[in-house]
Amino acid sequence: MANVWVRILIGGLAMLAAVGYKNYKDLSLPGKRPDLDNNAYWGPKSKEPYKENKAVLPYDISVKPEVIEDLKAQLSRPSKAQAPLEGVGFQYGFNSQELAKVVKYWRDTYLAKWSEREQFLKQLNHYQTEIQGLKIHFIHAKPKSVKGKKVLPLLLMHGWPGTVREFYDFIPLLTTPNDKSDYVFEVIAPSLPGYGWSQGSSKTGFGVAQVAVVMRNLMVRLGFQKFLVQGGDWGSLIGSNLAGLFPENVLGYHSNMCGNNSPMGSLKLVLSSFFPSWFIDSQYVDYYKGLGHLWATITEEMGYAHIQASKPDTIGNALIDNPAGLAAYILEKFSTWTNLKFRDLPDGGLTKRFTYDQLLDNVMIYYVTNSITTSMRLYSESMNKAQLALEVDRLPILAKTGCTRFAHEIIHAPDAVLANKFPNLVHSTHHPDGGHFPAFELPQQMYEDFIAFVKKANFS
Repeated sequence: MANVWVRILIGGLAMLAAVGYKNYKDLSLPGKRPDLDNNAYWGPKSKEPYKENKAVLPYDISVKPEVIEDLKAQLSRPSKAQAPLEGVGFQYGFNSQELAKVVKYWRDTYLAKWSEREQFLKQLNHYQTEIQGLKIHFIHAKPKSVKGKKVLPLLLMHGWPGTVREFYDFIPLLTTPNDKSDYVFEVIAPSLPGYGWSQGSSKTGFGVAQVAVVMRNLMVRLGFQKFLVQGGDWGSLIGSNLAGLFPENVLGYHSNMCGNNSPMGSLKLVLSSFFPSWFIDSQYVDYYKGLGHLWATITEEMGYAHIQASKPDTIGNALIDNPAGLAAYILEKFSTWTNLKFRDLPDGGLTKRFTYDQLLDNVMIYYVTNSITTSMRLYSESMNKAQLALEVDRLPILAKTGCTRFAHEIIHAPDAVLANKFPNLVHSTHHPDGGHFPAFELPQQMYEDFIAFVKKANFS
């Protein structure tokens, strides 16, 4: 999502030089809801007239044995990886010595117990239905007990390079009653279109706004006219688009990566770097590192986003028949995005927060579904003129909102920057630990933050 932040930086600096009082007032105006086709067809060409199959059916995520055997063979090929430079950790990317360890564990240990890992992934209930020509996979987890509790439906969305695997420790917390909350949640956790077991679009123009329409239609298909939304990374952007486009459907919006990409938000983000005391509570000033940090992060960490926003099929095709490369490309983000300081460690700090089994579960979902290319196309379809012209970012989120910040997330937006986008911000928190994948890294802490938001919002 780096192009979003580049846009913020460049646009904000230009506005600082040019904007006057009248323009300031114009920037403050909310946008108009774009006229999107809520039934647009995104599936492949067909000679037959399209008729949507509205059935919701259990979905078997089993992997054919021959796929596993072929993967073993590929992982057994002699490695030609160059040795890392002396004294280097992950500063140049995924360290090849650590990659050799990951590949060996994947081949000799993980795949040897694949049936166990597969059963683990099957422990939650998987379903599939067809939305706008796309076969959409989702986990549907119902509360284990509702006695004395209020039940709220929750749309839970991941990002890239994550999958629904991020939520396997988080979902049971949401669905199990406890003394800390008066609520339990009926969770719908879809694989985003083009990710994992969900079909990707066959047509151009399928960006975050269009994905938001599909996600809303999924919830309505399942009988939820009103629901909560939680997401990080793409899940955050899709969720905010959904809440802006369909305020009649969204009870509340909670994100661990709240942002404000509206013109006013961009301007205020730049100003907050020069005049932090105007925008940031002094006790949280360390969370907001300003434009210098943002620029350094863009140049050092966001090259992936530029190629995925411009040439996703090139890198996608390079990874299709290269499982070691796929693992390196994906898992590098679970190092630096968990904590940027992990770049200095020989193993990237991968096992400081995760196990190899957890990480490889996530990689396997991309591998066995051959979805790395389709997942990356979301960048190119969301970071272009057509998507920006919709100006969905200018739509205020009227639903009650909760924004939480984990210390090692790449970028944070202070409340003052978020204000015009989220006029109903009822919950704002800062956590001293955790990074980009909090539901995966710190599920208990993430749960407690989420239920604190729900309690403050007081949904009836």
